Amino acid sequence: MNKKRMIENFLEMIKIHSPSNNERVYAEYLIKLLKELGGEIYLDEGYKNYGGNAPVIFAKFKGNLSGEGVTLAAHMDVIEPALGVNPIIENNIIKTDGTTTLGGDDKAGITSIIETLRTIKENNLNHRDIFVLLTPCEEAGMLGAKNIDWTSVPSNMKPATNMLVIDNAGRAGLIAHTAPSKYGITFTFNGKKAHAGIEPEKGINAVCMAAEAISNMKIGRIDEFTTSNIGSIKSTFPTNVVANHCVVTAELRGHFEEKILEMLNSYEKSCKNAAILFGGEYSIEKRHDYPALKPKDDLKFAKEFAKIYEDIDVQSELKIIGGGSDSNILAKEGFNSIIIGVGMYDVHTVNEYLVIDDLFKTTEAILKYITQ
Repeated sequence: MNKKRMIENFLEMIKIHSPSNNERVYAEYLIKLLKELGGEIYLDEGYKNYGGNAPVIFAKFKGNLSGEGVTLAAHMDVIEPALGVNPIIENNIIKTDGTTTLGGDDKAGITSIIETLRTIKENNLNHRDIFVLLTPCEEAGMLGAKNIDWTSVPSNMKPATNMLVIDNAGRAGLIAHTAPSKYGITFTFNGKKAHAGIEPEKGINAVCMAAEAISNMKIGRIDEFTTSNIGSIKSTFPTNVVANHCVVTAELRGHFEEKILEMLNSYEKSCKNAAILFGGEYSIEKRHDYPALKPKDDLKFAKEFAKIYEDIDVQSELKIIGGGSDSNILAKEGFNSIIIGVGMYDVHTVNEYLVIDDLFKTTEAILKYITQ
């Protein structure tokens, strides 16, 4: 592999502005590059369903080694502020000047994929079938992955079941194999208006009703595998009016559906009791944002890749994580994903940085796995 070239490619890509819903320029750059590397291309236009402008990119590189192929997946969008990235290289680290995010999430993953393909091509290496899947709008609720029209994907372009998602924060060697299901929840409380200074006793305060309900909910770390959080409490009345409407947004994540349903039931009970206490009304809207990610092969794939890391003297670690990614969505289609670390830290902040050696080591592991 060519470390200098890999770094230059990363620096080139992070300067292409590609926020969620506006990745087209970057997608066109990648399509051209993948074609130059010999890839067969298919583009899914699911972005038309949600107002984006970039396709999901499918690419296939036919191999000459027997056995099941592998899919390399990453996402094209980055978290704002990301316009005008000014990268600084210092002591094996690439960072920004502190005014933007770096975009290592997930352009580091795409850099790794591109360098793997370039190394295979220029050295004419034998390899398994390689499928590349690059999605838009991952950071905005995995909209790219959610809107793929799988019925229209040509059979020869359907990615391999075993999928390396190169999108894990942290060092090379980290292998996430399990991630939670997530529900978005909206609690709506309705009371009764009244003048807060003249006759407050005639009103039913929806904000107080919401506060009563929330005070009886278990929020935060529920157990080892379950978390919840309140995101917003919204009521826009002047202080001289008893508020008759309040909306609370929350989320609930868990690795076991039974526990999630138990918590949802307990939250509804808290809302019901608060409504009875105040004499108001409530409603709950539940949205299943994505399913849980679980290994489909009793960790066989994860352990195989852990062995690859160990073979190149990188300590491996199998992990259960608390975040969601395209992997959760793709699991519904039968893909067996592991999410691997590529050396990005403090992602989603202007303090984001990338450790060059970690990027190089993960790329080395991917190359070894595909060509062995």
